[in-house]
Amino acid sequence: MSAKRPARPVWWRNTFFLFGALILVVAVVGFVRGEDAIRDPGQKRESNLALMYVVGGILMLGNGWLTHRQSLAAYEEEFGGDTPAA
Repeated sequence: MSAKRPARPVWWRNTFFLFGALILVVAVVGFVRGEDAIRDPGQKRESNLALMYVVGGILMLGNGWLTHRQSLAAYEEEFGGDTPAA
């Protein structure tokens, strides 16, 4: 009996994309409703808080893209292509 080959990595299972999208949603809320809507209780007041969330979200999405590319390359190196081994 041959070992079952694992599924090819998919982008939507990479949580960097999920967290990056959520951070961008929080940034949009900050732009629409004001920075007080996204400020944590007790957090020091800083200007451009929503912009910081945009930058953080973009960095998370970029990290997701890089790690997904790396996982695809490792999968291709290990298993070589999309077709299952016969």
